[in-house]
Amino acid sequence: MSDAVTDAAAADAGGAARPRRLVVAAAIVDSLDRPTSMLCAQRSAPAHLAGKWELPGGKVEPDETPVAALHRELAEELGVEVRLGRVVPADGGADWPILDHLRMRVWLAEITAGAAAPLQDHGELRWVERDALEDLDWLEPDRPIVRALMDATA
Repeated sequence: MSDAVTDAAAADAGGAARPRRLVVAAAIVDSLDRPTSMLCAQRSAPAHLAGKWELPGGKVEPDETPVAALHRELAEELGVEVRLGRVVPADGGADWPILDHLRMRVWLAEITAGAAAPLQDHGELRWVERDALEDLDWLEPDRPIVRALMDATA
């Protein structure tokens, strides 16, 4: 998906179409070469998302590249440095539409420094075996991404 992807809801409501803001996330696996488990993050805030599981990451700031934003977010949220693998693309493009105004780019990643801890926005981190990933209560927009990750790491 390109930066020109527009907010269909705004256009349908008679408003000006706006680009979807890019969010970046990491599917942190135990090994980029032979992944068997993934580090999953359980939201602690805001209240309506608390208890749901997600891929760690966040929004790209205007002055950042997507890769720099992902490294920053993982350091802030988990206290780790990672080596990035390949992007896990959506059907038809690199980015996943996750909300009317957001799109997400997801990389496979492996921790290279630090011990993952829930520093911001998360109450729990858990290593989950690949075959058990769908057992977690994921944020709804993350569900198709998790299925794609399971296929990509099979």
